[in-house]
Amino acid sequence: MTTLFVSDLHLDALEPAAARQFIAFLEQRAARAEALYILGDLFESWIGDDEDDACARSVCEALRGLGSQGVPCYVMHGNRDFLLQRGFEQRSGTRLLADPVIIESYGERALLTHGDALCTADRSYQNLRGLVRNPGWQRRFLALPLTVRRLLAQQARDGSRRHTGNTAAYIMDVDQDAVAAAMRACGTRVLIHGHTHRPAVHDFDLDGAAARRIVLGAWHDQGSCLSWDEKGFRLEELPRGPSARGLSESAAPHPQP
Repeated sequence: MTTLFVSDLHLDALEPAAARQFIAFLEQRAARAEALYILGDLFESWIGDDEDDACARSVCEALRGLGSQGVPCYVMHGNRDFLLQRGFEQRSGTRLLADPVIIESYGERALLTHGDALCTADRSYQNLRGLVRNPGWQRRFLALPLTVRRLLAQQARDGSRRHTGNTAAYIMDVDQDAVAAAMRACGTRVLIHGHTHRPAVHDFDLDGAAARRIVLGAWHDQGSCLSWDEKGFRLEELPRGPSARGLSESAAPHPQP
């Protein structure tokens, strides 16, 4: 059996192709898995568990369908959908995860995180993150009418695009010292995260031992998936479109570090 990891799908009604691909992924590939982990930003935005658009309904129904087949699905908050709460769990049949969290898979302990907390050089973003993760701020936001929340979410997305366009790429990437500190504190040699949209496998030395950081890709133009079984892991590209068949593997299987 294989454990699957995805991140940064950014699903919404404006990109229906991504939602269709993900639903097909749930019905086919994920249905044969041991478990599915979604490491943040499943949705482009989530303004509360009363979110009622068609895309959200379809995705929640597909996730519930996966669970009904006996495949557990774990969802972590991202920087776009940090307001996922108990109502989402009930709608989707999934379980929300803390960020970060340690799992053990095939004899290897791995640290899972969305990844935004590791971008410590982006101080303005970290200040914003601290604000919107505050329970008091969230209660006040969720008390607003749905139409007002939707408008504010669009303004936040516009501001995020401006920030991204005006900020150096290295500032928005994870900080290696922060990576090492997190892995050292958690006693792990494998870190899996998303957020940066820079899929890659980074091997490095951590206190004299081999360590590995695996970065999941976004789903804007195609899918991205990490599959992990007893033989190791494989970071995969999932082509999109009617002419694409199966998947394109970006690398041969990697053994455990």
